[in-house]
Amino acid sequence: MPGRRLLPVTFAAVLCGALSACAPLQQVFQVPQVAVEDIRLTRLTLPGGLGAAPVADLSVTLRVTNPNPLPLRLANLGGALVIDGFEVGQVSFPNVALPARGEALQPAELSIPVSLNTAASFLKVARGQLVTYRLDGQFSADLGPLGLQAFGPFTLAQGQWKQPAILPF
Repeated sequence: MPGRRLLPVTFAAVLCGALSACAPLQQVFQVPQVAVEDIRLTRLTLPGGLGAAPVADLSVTLRVTNPNPLPLRLANLGGALVIDGFEVGQVSFPNVALPARGEALQPAELSIPVSLNTAASFLKVARGQLVTYRLDGQFSADLGPLGLQAFGPFTLAQGQWKQPAILPF
């Protein structure tokens, strides 16, 4: 039975060696970087006489970079999309697989309900006007033997957004 007792000790020693002598997680794991590769408002429906709810359809592509020497799987990457300081809706990227020291493009097609509070922000984009955007959110990373670890909330990405007008007015 001595061999069985050594197995957990050996595994712990190997794990500690792989994790820089059991340093805290923040020193071992580098948080993946998120950037918006592309964001487009593809359609905007406004309230009309037919009673259909107004919707903003968006196409979003994130570039997610893994600075770590091991591959990662990010679960529940997402958060709030903010345009010119106003939260306009929620975005979600449910499962992002990242190669070791590599990156992945993560596309998503979103339909966000438009309210009286968010209509002005979406109209600016639809008219081809410059706006600022921010993606505030969080994610969980599968760190293998350390399990699923949550990160955030924090600003995942931000920038300026201007696209060709999709509305003539």
